[in-house]
Amino acid sequence: MTIGTHRTTRPNRHRPQRLLLSGLLLATAAFGCGAPDSGTSDDQGRTQKIPARPAHPVDLEILDVAGNLQLTQGMIDDFREQHPEIVGKVTYSKAPAPDLAGKIKAQQQAGRVQIDLVLTGTDGLAAGLSQGLWSDMSGHQKAIGDPDYLPPAAEMAKLAQGRGTAIVYYPSGPLVEYDPDAVQSPPRTPQDLLAWAKAHPKRFQYADPANSGPGRTWLMGLPYLLGDKDPSDPEHGWDKTWAYLKELDKYAAVYASGTAETMKNLANGQIDMTPSTTGWYINPRALGTVPKKIRAAHFDHMTWVTDAQYAVIPKGVDADTMSADLNLIKWILTPKQQAKAYDDGYFYPGPAIRDVPLSMAPAKSRQVVEEYGVPRFDQWIEQFPKKPSLPAQAQVEAFDLWNRQVAGK
Repeated sequence: MTIGTHRTTRPNRHRPQRLLLSGLLLATAAFGCGAPDSGTSDDQGRTQKIPARPAHPVDLEILDVAGNLQLTQGMIDDFREQHPEIVGKVTYSKAPAPDLAGKIKAQQQAGRVQIDLVLTGTDGLAAGLSQGLWSDMSGHQKAIGDPDYLPPAAEMAKLAQGRGTAIVYYPSGPLVEYDPDAVQSPPRTPQDLLAWAKAHPKRFQYADPANSGPGRTWLMGLPYLLGDKDPSDPEHGWDKTWAYLKELDKYAAVYASGTAETMKNLANGQIDMTPSTTGWYINPRALGTVPKKIRAAHFDHMTWVTDAQYAVIPKGVDADTMSADLNLIKWILTPKQQAKAYDDGYFYPGPAIRDVPLSMAPAKSRQVVEEYGVPRFDQWIEQFPKKPSLPAQAQVEAFDLWNRQVAGK
């Protein structure tokens, strides 16, 4: 969720400084005036001037590899309706996160970039950063505004290295989600979980971390739970984590390709327990893809591994398209639009900026959280410390090590 992104495909529908500058809050007026012209470099290193607004309405092709549209499509559609002078037609497409880098790179090598904006979790962000696929947005702060990020969201925003903008945030996990008919006492420690898995072979499952918000949150959360030497260094600081996962591998069910598969298996009784996040606990139950009776629990002395989803712009888009993208991103980061990120609990809470309480959310979101949420989530969020997900290169390294040392065995 990774809520996402929360990130992995959402089950059944392909799916959490200063006050905002006054211009950021003046919705229509602010966008009518536009942002100051700024310069950027294209994929050949040539400087192009970015206008405050495009000369003509721009048709946008938006690719979602994180289930993010469940949170932001309403924001984007509202922008298109209220600012037809900036954005004309919007076409949405979706793809698995592991396919993202290859798709964008092929277009760039052909000199025909057709994807104008990408909505991605940390997985796709990391893959694109490692291959130099994303436009440098660090020079466009005036165009986007100065988001008043929540402190953990501000830390997540840094992971984009100036080549993307965090647009939604949540504390993620790792939590455990379980069937109370099969699991009488949920595990309080990783050792408890391992003992349970030994006694109940193939009844615990998690998904490939490279394509699953809960999967990678589980992977990145274990070094804190196990007291590893350096939770920020998968290669040299995760000795306890790799040893633990190799042992767990003997008793876990086959790794799922994505989170939706683990939820399906939990729903139909093929497994009894899986790592989860706040959003992946609320949302599938609200959709009816997982029984309402399913429960969630936290580990003792846990550390939240925070998650975010990002808007990134591929290198190679023209100046007018870049201008439309920047205006849209600025819109998404206004409080009124951020309140829509509560959605159906998919990335709970969801807003990346301060002072966007649930009371600002649409009535449907408030009803879903009230019926399917866990009041103690907010207590847990306040109770336990929070650490950002691994930086891009370390995340890619962690996925590779997991493939070789755990899944490959």
